[in-house]
Amino acid sequence: MDRNIRSVDDLLKLMDSLFAPEADRWTKDASGWWDRFYEDRSKPVPFFVAKPDENLVSYLGRGLLTPGRALDLGCGAGRNALRLAASGFEVDAVDLSPGAIAWAEERAREAGADVRFHCGDAFAAGALSGPYDLIYDSGCFHHLPPHRRVSYLGLVERALAPGGHLALSCFASGAMGSELPDAELYGSGGLEGGLAFTPESLRWIFAGLEEVELRRMRDEPEDSHCFGEGFLWTALFRKPATPA
Repeated sequence: MDRNIRSVDDLLKLMDSLFAPEADRWTKDASGWWDRFYEDRSKPVPFFVAKPDENLVSYLGRGLLTPGRALDLGCGAGRNALRLAASGFEVDAVDLSPGAIAWAEERAREAGADVRFHCGDAFAAGALSGPYDLIYDSGCFHHLPPHRRVSYLGLVERALAPGGHLALSCFASGAMGSELPDAELYGSGGLEGGLAFTPESLRWIFAGLEEVELRRMRDEPEDSHCFGEGFLWTALFRKPATPA
């Protein structure tokens, strides 16, 4: 007989176990799945390109973000981390996959970019020390099950500096991702490749932050210097400089 729930972390881990092991994309146990995903670098995966997100380039170009400390959350092969470093940010970049981190480090060496790469779970207590002026997430959030939004918001609360920004891109409802209600996901045992969100759901989840911009990512042609896919939302939020 197990009586092993005493903390929020215990409860979150229990809820993790309600999903089939092969559905895991968010815990340290998922590193093997992501390593296999990144193993063949020639695959026609849109975000394998060595290009920064078009919304990130737009934020920087319009002065919505200014250099400071940045955390690239779920950095993959490092394409956005490198752009942040080139723009004057002091960058920490984290991913579950050793293969992705190895590829990102190769790109950083080739570009002469100074980025601190970390392999592991960004949500684990003490994993990364803030405060950060920017937390940048290109495609991590929609791979989290509903209960792990608690972990995500906890990271934002403790690691994002007052006045700092959270920028994220995620699957757009009606264009990409599962639209099953949160509760039904626990019966299905999977995330169906990632969760879709509406603008209203994003505003509700991040209600403690101030909305700066929320729009669809712009489709970018192959010869563009930016990455852009129209099936994603891009959102830029700001943490209030003083508590509400």
